[in-house]
Amino acid sequence: PAITVTLPAADPPGVPGVGARRPPDEDQRLARLRALKLLNSPPEPIFDACTRLAALVCDAPIAMVSVIDEHRQWFKSQVGLTGLQQTARDVAFCAHTILGDAVMEVPDALADTRFAGNPLVLGDPHIRFYAGTPLQPAPAHRAPRRSAQQPAG
Repeated sequence: PAITVTLPAADPPGVPGVGARRPPDEDQRLARLRALKLLNSPPEPIFDACTRLAALVCDAPIAMVSVIDEHRQWFKSQVGLTGLQQTARDVAFCAHTILGDAVMEVPDALADTRFAGNPLVLGDPHIRFYAGTPLQPAPAHRAPRRSAQQPAG
């Protein structure tokens, strides 16, 4: 079974250059992220296994564990995005995911005003479906998150 989250209308549209609003605890979240020393770290089997499992369970050709820093989404682990290590934060679906505590599901990115103009929707990898959840390494701060995505097909 899937958990569907209806996101508040107050979220800004996913217009390139705008992106998601920043979490109210952004400074603390970024400090915790830096303390985890995940950014730009080498691949680790446990993250890669989780990513492969997410792709398998969700029957999705794209899955990742990513972290959101001040300016980018960096992929700690990924399946299906050969050669891509990061994206700008303003186009990252995950930047919206870290605003909540539950699964965020986007059934059709073209029909969602936050993402309809996103270059990852309009161009490669042509994302249509997205599901992601913030992973909580400590109770107070959302840092890495796991997601699975489905391109148009």
